[in-house]
Amino acid sequence: MTAVRTTAVHSAAAHSTAAHSTAGSSAEGPAVGLFGINMGAAGHPADMARIARAAEDAGYESLWTGEHIVLPDPQAPPSPAPPETPMVDTAASLSYLAAITDTIKLGSGIIILPQRQPAVLAKSLASVDYLSGGRLIFGLGVGYLEPEMTACSTPMERRGDRSDEYLAAMRCLWSGDAVSFDGEFIRFDGVTANPKPVQNSIHTVVGGHSMRAARRSVGLANGWYGFMRDPETTALDIERLRRAGDEVDRPADLGPLEISITPQRRLRDGDLEAYAELGVDRLILQPGWHRAPDEILAFIEQHAPNA
Repeated sequence: MTAVRTTAVHSAAAHSTAAHSTAGSSAEGPAVGLFGINMGAAGHPADMARIARAAEDAGYESLWTGEHIVLPDPQAPPSPAPPETPMVDTAASLSYLAAITDTIKLGSGIIILPQRQPAVLAKSLASVDYLSGGRLIFGLGVGYLEPEMTACSTPMERRGDRSDEYLAAMRCLWSGDAVSFDGEFIRFDGVTANPKPVQNSIHTVVGGHSMRAARRSVGLANGWYGFMRDPETTALDIERLRRAGDEVDRPADLGPLEISITPQRRLRDGDLEAYAELGVDRLILQPGWHRAPDEILAFIEQHAPNA
């Protein structure tokens, strides 16, 4: 782990005696994941299985879903994809992948948390972690597409506050039996949800490039996930995380802050070393939702960690 995650983010992390990291060590270079396993042609069940098994066999550390529950039709900025793009539901995709893989980690990249009912989502994610033997990485964000938020009966206003409270409520449900929670947006009293996650607390990463997302990552999550970032913008992001670490206490049980990046561009000569020098723990590569399955398989082979 680098100074970014043990000192500059907040000294509390340096006192963790059991720092948990799902990614490879920086001395070995970043671990390599694959983004978009549920999107486009990759979302077809047979092709999803072929791609997942190929990635696991090639030494990829993790598979990641993308998420938009609905997309504006016709497409309009800032929507990232045409409305006809298939995106299989995150929990359904990860459950399917859990059944057809053995060791590769399974990440949501990302679930738009304020759009979800937190008790229902807590149950779904605990079930995925249970079925996968503790392989889930819960990536979350607060969203940015107003038509999608409206379709999910969620106001754009205060979606950050709502997300923070939902995460606390979900962790409460994972923590024990006959639990209670009294928040502004969700309340429950004396309820139990089983099965519990295999992990004591599901490994959580926060997506987003704002200062609020940086503070959320430092204060509430195991890691931060930057999407479409080149080494130059990643350096700025990590500096933002350092500043957030000066403002927010980091609970020691979260361990060192883990840095995950989906690169903005195809990797060039020197990029891998540049990300490693910055302290990136995981590169989540994106073949592109528009690619045919055979092209994705070729991409997996080209960038294979075991190659």
